[in-house]
Amino acid sequence: MVIQEFIPADFDPPVLLVTDRFRLEPLGPQHNEADLDAWMSSVDHIRSTPGYPDGNWPPPEGYPPERNLQDLTRHAADFEARKGFTFTVLDPVDGDVIGCVYLYPPEREGFDVAVQSWVRASHASLDGPLAETLVDWIAEDWPWEQPDRYGR
Repeated sequence: MVIQEFIPADFDPPVLLVTDRFRLEPLGPQHNEADLDAWMSSVDHIRSTPGYPDGNWPPPEGYPPERNLQDLTRHAADFEARKGFTFTVLDPVDGDVIGCVYLYPPEREGFDVAVQSWVRASHASLDGPLAETLVDWIAEDWPWEQPDRYGR
């Protein structure tokens, strides 16, 4: 059996997406405090977002900052290793974390990337626009053709 790479070896993954409503950059440890605040303030909203069907994340009790930092460090390492690409979603005006985007190998047959995103409840109006922007971004700037958008 031939194992296919998640992205071609000669592909340079995009590291920035800027729109008038949000900015995406790779998620890393430097976002820990703002990321933790964003998702902990929006647990119920995120759990109702398409793509989070198992009810395991985010945990209602939250995480201590050290546990969240472990997750952000893991996502940054995945990005560096080209195993998955996680982006923080930032407000273009004040730079605050307002959400997150995950591009990882698919778990379901028939897809070449799993695409998940969430925004904090205070920015719920951006959920649809973010998800739709990802469709165009993947089609134009990434090597995938069959994204699993989890029913979006």
